[in-house]
Amino acid sequence: MKLGDLQLSPRHLINGRWEIGTTTGTSTNPSDTREVVAEYARADRNQTELAVRAAADALPTWSQSTPQRRADVLDMIGSELLARKDELGALLAREEGKTLPEGIAEVARSGQIFKFFAGEALRIQGELLASVRQGVQVDVTREPVGVVGIIAPWNFPFAIPAWKIAPALAYGNTVVFKPAELVPACGWALAEIISRSGLPAGAFNLVMGSGREVGQTLVDHPLVNALSFTGSVSTGDRILRAASQRRAKVQLEMGGKNPLIVLADADLDQAVDCALQGSYFSTGQRCTASSRLIVEAEVHDAFVARLRNRLASLKVGHALERGTEMGPVVDDNQLAQNLGYIDIARNEGAEHVWGGERLERPTPGHYMSPALFLARPEHRVAREEIFGPVACVLRADDYEHALALANDTPFGLCAGICTTSLKRAMHFKRHAAVGMTMVNLPTAGVDFHVPFGGRKESSYGAREQGRYAAEFYTTVKTGYMLA
Repeated sequence: MKLGDLQLSPRHLINGRWEIGTTTGTSTNPSDTREVVAEYARADRNQTELAVRAAADALPTWSQSTPQRRADVLDMIGSELLARKDELGALLAREEGKTLPEGIAEVARSGQIFKFFAGEALRIQGELLASVRQGVQVDVTREPVGVVGIIAPWNFPFAIPAWKIAPALAYGNTVVFKPAELVPACGWALAEIISRSGLPAGAFNLVMGSGREVGQTLVDHPLVNALSFTGSVSTGDRILRAASQRRAKVQLEMGGKNPLIVLADADLDQAVDCALQGSYFSTGQRCTASSRLIVEAEVHDAFVARLRNRLASLKVGHALERGTEMGPVVDDNQLAQNLGYIDIARNEGAEHVWGGERLERPTPGHYMSPALFLARPEHRVAREEIFGPVACVLRADDYEHALALANDTPFGLCAGICTTSLKRAMHFKRHAAVGMTMVNLPTAGVDFHVPFGGRKESSYGAREQGRYAAEFYTTVKTGYMLA
């Protein structure tokens, strides 16, 4: 199915059939708000209930399917995503606002994720052990956890669903997928590919709609055995409290306030590149964005001057326009929140260095200039996740002070350091209180075949991606047999 530039009308996929919704909603192009990208079906609790029951009914068939069948299905999905990366990347850019190169790269990554888990479906491991008792044999096997509810965010509308859906299916689970309402066309496009991959009816279901209706039904439903959520800390907390009452398995990926330390011995040009990419690419709308730039005093002023010059030349514009380096903010609500934090930073006494203004472009859209402040650790701009192209610089006396500032946050997703000192780099990797560390790399930018996740308020439950995904999407069974 070719999407082209047409307005789309996504429907739900329930038990192998495309269904209309009880109501409809629209998604618009943040680069040109005159353009409606999709008029999509919105589900209610009853339709979500039907999707859950379809997944439960399909579980015996899919969970007992051969590893080869699962591998073939996932490989087919991955191949189509890779073959259509340009077309689907353009859809992503239109609906979410990423630049076209970023959109294409995300779709390609999604295809690679499905292909990786096609291989993992053939490598599901177990153990055969000797018992402490004479003549007894022990085996440990992994089995599907059951029906998995997947609630995905808007900022990576192909990649994040891919790294949840692919392992769920690879390990024999069935899925009910709820994409974010800002990106229904992307969620539907992925589901449409999955629907033609050879899955039995009901093994994969798509329901679009509000968190209040669709999301809450998934959280509360007794037939949903596991929930994987990426989004805000407040929503994640509510999901955890509700799902834990019925002992469902829960995986949460939430906020970040990620530090990037720049030491005096760093290559400053490289450090500025890391800060620019980590803080402002994808319009700063990444949980791994480096929004706290902690710079050693000796190079503080030089670093700030160089980063300011780079920001002044950064091209902000329509996501599909050639040469655009930063697209629009996803919607007007997020833009208002970003601009609100600009006012808060000014009012609290943070020194404004660059940007933070609403921008006018030839097409009406949610544009703002990338913002940079000099802040103190107590400023809200240095403590709260903004989820936009807003970063602050904190001055550090030395490495030990920089590390203390880096760990002074309730979040713990990712942290980076720019240095030429192997000793400092190794110490930082060991002592940064996060789930992922980067040395001379942007904090945003991770591989799909290794674990993803953090500590503290950033994450809860088993890690995502790579082989570690098996910890969430499977349950372990221990068997004893008299030999």
